[in-house]
Amino acid sequence: MNIIWHGQSFFEISTKDIENKELKITIDPFDKSLGLKLPKTEAQILLITHEHSDHSNKKAINGSPFLIEDPGEYEVKGVHIKGIQGFHDDSQGKEKGKVVFYVIETEDMKICHLSDIGQKELTPEQIEEIGDIDILMIPVGGVYTIDAKQASNIISQIEPKIVIPMHYQIPKLSLKLDSLDQFLKEIGSQKIEPQKKFKVKASDIPKEIMQVVVFEIY
Repeated sequence: MNIIWHGQSFFEISTKDIENKELKITIDPFDKSLGLKLPKTEAQILLITHEHSDHSNKKAINGSPFLIEDPGEYEVKGVHIKGIQGFHDDSQGKEKGKVVFYVIETEDMKICHLSDIGQKELTPEQIEEIGDIDILMIPVGGVYTIDAKQASNIISQIEPKIVIPMHYQIPKLSLKLDSLDQFLKEIGSQKIEPQKKFKVKASDIPKEIMQVVVFEIY
């Protein structure tokens, strides 16, 4: 499996379908208002966590992807996807609305994307639905979502093997968010060398010490 981050909460996951053919999943493509370069990409599956413009630019994805934008369980070409109801704020969505967390099962690994979660902590029901996670994509930049300290608390609730921070301040971003360094300091991690692409298979998943993966903008 290969994972690429384009900034904000926009990820590309290249995996294999039930026939062992390449299958691409894209999550939360942004629009040009963010000030970031919008890549040309296509996918077979498109996940939208909520309808804010920096997460729901469906026209940015070429091809005719299978669109998922609601809670529920889905099976697409051998990839199992679960959408779980979450909230953009800590008031049950009364301020900023609802979001969908996604758990993706493929190649004997489980990936969780937490959207623009604004909850200070997950509910017991959400933790149960999310289950054991190998790779967690979590916002850390505060302002519109959880900050570094809250992200650290939620990581402790989920206990993933690998953490990929997202939704933080990067060059050219038109929003003002907290820096990645604040999150790394909060979790006691040293500065990490960014990579363009994260290649991982089930046998690479760490057994004991949590790994943090940081991306260059691809």
